[in-house]
Amino acid sequence: MTSSNNSFVAIFSLLLLSTMQCHAQLSSTFYDRTCPNALTTIRTSIRQAISRERRMAASLIRLHFHDCFVQGCDASLLLDETPTIVSEKTALPNLGSVRGFGIIEDAKREVEKTCPGIVSCADILAVAARDASTLVGGPSWTVKLGRRDSTTASHTLAETDLPGPFDPLSRLISGFANKGLSTRDMVALSGSHSIGQAQCFLFRDRIYSNGT
Repeated sequence: MTSSNNSFVAIFSLLLLSTMQCHAQLSSTFYDRTCPNALTTIRTSIRQAISRERRMAASLIRLHFHDCFVQGCDASLLLDETPTIVSEKTALPNLGSVRGFGIIEDAKREVEKTCPGIVSCADILAVAARDASTLVGGPSWTVKLGRRDSTTASHTLAETDLPGPFDPLSRLISGFANKGLSTRDMVALSGSHSIGQAQCFLFRDRIYSNGT
């Protein structure tokens, strides 16, 4: 189990740092001077959310993954629909299934009380995913900080790039390869689904069909 956790941590970190677009020099100490209590504040908010609903841990990890896999870990998935933005929230892989937006908003609100305008939503989401994992007994990893929030969304990329539950194996492999990730990386990242819940029709064919 330890070996599996270590593999997950290494590959999850690789996904969130190396293969996704970042526009700043990231550092785990980025807020040490400007907002020293940021991580503690975020963790408190996430702990409260998970204590109310344990399933929220999986939802926050999924929320972060769906943000990162499109145009980088930039919180673009958090943007609502406007006259100039077609939100990623309404893309088919996200619509009605991605959740936890309110939890991130709550954490942001608490951080803003002591450090207004300092900590990005993208960083809060990244830290929330890590904390969600550890709070339910999953692996931990060092979160590099200093991301900038996106002012644009990519509904089209959310429709085409995010892996789907019915995608054939070949498409899943190629989709992850397009992000610089190997088949082994894909399997390790898919393992994060083990702490969540899903409706049977979403994975029944994976168990009983030889076609995938």
